[in-house]
Amino acid sequence: MAVLASALLLVSLAAAAEPDDPECIAPARPGGGFDLTCKLARAALNDSKLLTRPLRITYMPGGIGAVAYNTVVAQRPADGNIIVAFSGGSLLNLAQGKFGKYNVNDVRWLAGVGADYGMIAVRADSPYQNLKQLVAAVKANPSEIVFGAGGTVGSQDWIKTVLIARQAGVSHQQMRYVAFEGGGETTTALLGGHIQAASGDLSEVMPQLDQRKIRVLAVMSDKRLPGRLSAIPTAREQGFDIVWPIIRGFYVGPKVSAADYAYWETSFRKVMATPQFARLREGYDLFPFSLTGAQMDAYVKRQVQEYRKIATQFGLVYQTL
Repeated sequence: MAVLASALLLVSLAAAAEPDDPECIAPARPGGGFDLTCKLARAALNDSKLLTRPLRITYMPGGIGAVAYNTVVAQRPADGNIIVAFSGGSLLNLAQGKFGKYNVNDVRWLAGVGADYGMIAVRADSPYQNLKQLVAAVKANPSEIVFGAGGTVGSQDWIKTVLIARQAGVSHQQMRYVAFEGGGETTTALLGGHIQAASGDLSEVMPQLDQRKIRVLAVMSDKRLPGRLSAIPTAREQGFDIVWPIIRGFYVGPKVSAADYAYWETSFRKVMATPQFARLREGYDLFPFSLTGAQMDAYVKRQVQEYRKIATQFGLVYQTL
């Protein structure tokens, strides 16, 4: 059966033409999670020769994916050359109606290639050694602690902070929060001392963590992560019952042909089944999450509904789905 399945994958892949000019759109400036997601795809697909032409990366910042989403749907709906990176933050904004007139049904969800986890970080020289200390400082004087993150009010990074605050008995209306365009800008602001704490995704800050420029106070996983991350405590073990995984993946335009979609989907499915991809994903500080095609579509739509429930608690839903 395994041999037959493999043969069918190869036949399906051969039936669709390879993109002439493969492109991955990262919907933010360089340096954040979207950039990382595109770079993972480029390394995986080009190194495996499933793409023989270089996968180029272009940057389209704005609205945690909103600008890219609207551009692809309205201007490039049938372009089979492009894949667009998305994250759990993109889905949260979709759940709130922040992508304008378009909703979760307006693109074709392609693949999920890895998972990340939310985290709260401070500079390495910060006086706060753990999440409890930081939250205590916020509770004592909310105006003194400025949080920063790669998204506006209502983004997943904002929601992570307010969920923590709510469990500590602090109103989100008291918190000081600065929005940046992507994780790269947030980290720069943290290192520059412009904010006191950053809410973001663990993979975005791994270089600074390895260089001991920052301290991660808590990771929002259900249990401690393996390897060199095992020393980082979870939010849950510090008394804050918050688990926030972030999937990373890709979608294509709504009118991309069946053959072009099949090429991308089969390519991702094939490469993610290899040991080489597992090592590559680990090198990008991501954790296992592999879905494609109809399974990915179903997962995304379930997740959007779950995010919508959370957003509704804070009065953040702006339109019906």
